[in-house]
Amino acid sequence: METLLQATGFPYHLIHLEEALELPLSILQPGPDRSGPSGPSYKEAVDSFIQQQRQDGDSSTSLPGHSTQDRPAAPPATPRLPDAAQTQELLRGFEAAGTATAREELLQMLRTHLIVQAARDRGYAKVMTGESLTRVAVKLLTNLSLGRGAFLAVDTGFTDQRHGDVMVVRPMRDYTAKEIAFYNRFFGVPTVAVPPLFTKRREKPSIHQLVERFLLGLQEEFPSTISTVYRYG
Repeated sequence: METLLQATGFPYHLIHLEEALELPLSILQPGPDRSGPSGPSYKEAVDSFIQQQRQDGDSSTSLPGHSTQDRPAAPPATPRLPDAAQTQELLRGFEAAGTATAREELLQMLRTHLIVQAARDRGYAKVMTGESLTRVAVKLLTNLSLGRGAFLAVDTGFTDQRHGDVMVVRPMRDYTAKEIAFYNRFFGVPTVAVPPLFTKRREKPSIHQLVERFLLGLQEEFPSTISTVYRYG
């Protein structure tokens, strides 16, 4: 994965899951809002970015050797490996979760807290996630099954501003996983698959897995299932 990140030329940060054990208690509270005066809309910001890229492309054509894309990004500092004691403590935390559903929720919570804290430490005000329409539909039904209907707006909406100083944005939520897979295949975009949370113990699948299997099974017979759940959820 690190080789793929280096090839993009964009800055990146590698964080071990064990670092969640060192997060400050302030991660549980929303940070101060740093938005200030309202800026341009998302569409205006994207249009401005595309225009800037075109201008940079024109300038690089007229001035060879001055393109910012030709300069590789500085490699980030090598993250330190977690201590064995931290790894064991993290494993004990997952073992303490009695069900597969609880472990899935714990993993998602730790990942979210790590991403938000990393954004705060580096001064980022926005974080973009790659949740597709398929993933959002699965999360929608999963939240309803877990009794978290009150959080549907922030868990599946385009923006999530409950962290205060860090806004989470989901720009890919209008595209199904199949559409994204076809795009990556046709245009040669490298793909990174995040493995699910498996366990060696024989136990019942989590609610997340059951909902995903249910929706994907319906999607095979009724292609509008995912979009219908998303639209009327």
